[in-house]
Amino acid sequence: MNIPKIIRAALTDGECELVLKNAKVVNVFTGEIIDGDIAITDGVIVGVGKYRGKKEIDICGKYVAPGFINSHVHVESSMATPEVYAMEELRQGTTTIITDPHEIANVGGMTALSEILSAASRVPINYYVMLPSCVPSTPFEHSGASLNVRQLSYFKNDPNVLGLGEMMNSVGVIACDKEIVAKLDEFSDMVIDGHDPMATGKKLNAYISAGVHTDHESISYDEAVEKLRAGLAVLVREGSATKNLEAIMKGIIKNGTDTTRLAFCTDDKHLAEIRSEGTIRHNVELSVKLGLDPVKAVQIATINAARIYGLKRIGAIACGYFADLVVLEDLENFRILDVYKDGIRLQDIPQPERYEYSRSLISPIYFSELSEDCLVIPEKEKYSVIGVVDKQIVTQKLDFSADDLKKHISDGRINKIAVIERHNATGNIGKGYIMGYGKIHGAIASTVSHDSHNIVVVGDNDADMIYACKELKRIGGGYVIVSDGKTVGELSLPLGGLMSLKSAEEVITEIDTVIKKAYELGVNKNIDPFITLSFMALPVIPELRITDCGVFDVTRFEFVR
Repeated sequence: MNIPKIIRAALTDGECELVLKNAKVVNVFTGEIIDGDIAITDGVIVGVGKYRGKKEIDICGKYVAPGFINSHVHVESSMATPEVYAMEELRQGTTTIITDPHEIANVGGMTALSEILSAASRVPINYYVMLPSCVPSTPFEHSGASLNVRQLSYFKNDPNVLGLGEMMNSVGVIACDKEIVAKLDEFSDMVIDGHDPMATGKKLNAYISAGVHTDHESISYDEAVEKLRAGLAVLVREGSATKNLEAIMKGIIKNGTDTTRLAFCTDDKHLAEIRSEGTIRHNVELSVKLGLDPVKAVQIATINAARIYGLKRIGAIACGYFADLVVLEDLENFRILDVYKDGIRLQDIPQPERYEYSRSLISPIYFSELSEDCLVIPEKEKYSVIGVVDKQIVTQKLDFSADDLKKHISDGRINKIAVIERHNATGNIGKGYIMGYGKIHGAIASTVSHDSHNIVVVGDNDADMIYACKELKRIGGGYVIVSDGKTVGELSLPLGGLMSLKSAEEVITEIDTVIKKAYELGVNKNIDPFITLSFMALPVIPELRITDCGVFDVTRFEFVR
């Protein structure tokens, strides 16, 4: 940044490189809409008012807001690589993302983190990284890697790193686990993201007191406001499988709750949905339709997130701030007309070059030979079944007698679910039952299963489930749908078994196709077939989960016997 050049442009009329004329500027500091021109030089805003420039673009009275900030996202969940994902976010008005790459880190460890940070430095958006705090998320599963405090510290001074990613092992925090305490201490001078669903009372207070700054797991207003009162910044989430925005924002609006400690995030969202509705733009639109003041919605999407994460010169249209801007048709539907990043118009920003990822991260699918009886579950008098909750990733612990279980298996309401270790061919297989996923005829298998990303498979018969797992190895990871011994749908995700190496258009077409096939198989249409399935293996979100070690009761933090 050329400071003397910027100063001269701010002082001298006609010296500005670019002026956006006749704009309605959303001022996030004062909560006003201000009529004026936006003067830009060297990618920096040098004034808002009356300006002439070397190049002028007439905005014709349209609204201009700061570029949106996605305050918590896992890029891997889009199934696109960072360079492809970045352009999709940019088209939707998001100029800054804060991502936690713990998905790919659970597969590839230090190598994966190095590759993601290298890719982050090459994309045309502000691509900030929170270092994964829990790889693996708990000691009750087997991932492809393990990251300790010394390894994380290696990346601490990278300019794209903002702090420590979501601390999912809240039980370990409260128990003062030695390694977890060491990580919290090491990153105490930076932002530490939290992850403590349904936490309350003294346990929540203890968790926050350890140094955690944010939380994105609130599913209700009451949960969100308790966390706000206790000092957390609440990241309001609206993704593909988890849709928490309406419940939280209705309470915020009804009670007139202060919004300065709120930010918007997506957490996990498919590329196809990003293309069709956007990310943070969608959150803003939904909030306004619920009754939130439009300028407040923009503040939550911009300056609030910047302040929470300590980002300088980002999140506002003001002197000295980077010219990350979104031109909007109105402040009702928030239809995007144009986007500027560092004063460069979207149409003039080149597609970033493809990054060549390490061969060790390509198609890492290793599991032991699967016998015909490998998914057989021993008979018991009582069974604990995972209960799927529509539009959420929390689950219910459902208890059934042997007779009732057989009845619901027979009528298709209960399916078998299994997690197969796929990183080191240990032969570990966790087996259980799931209710609410749908009345499917066949099997669906995926290498995307948070956060250790072993194979998760659900089905109504063992043969199709086993065949689906073998098909995953054939395609190098991804999604597979099988019915009557035949593959009826697939999506290859060779980068870590999580991401495609194809273009956005190709990925979106394949996602749309495989989701349609999943619903045709009988998956519950109130859930996302694959993101919902992927979260069944995450043993840190209540109530019941399954890992490669067995069915896990999160509320008790122990395996179901």
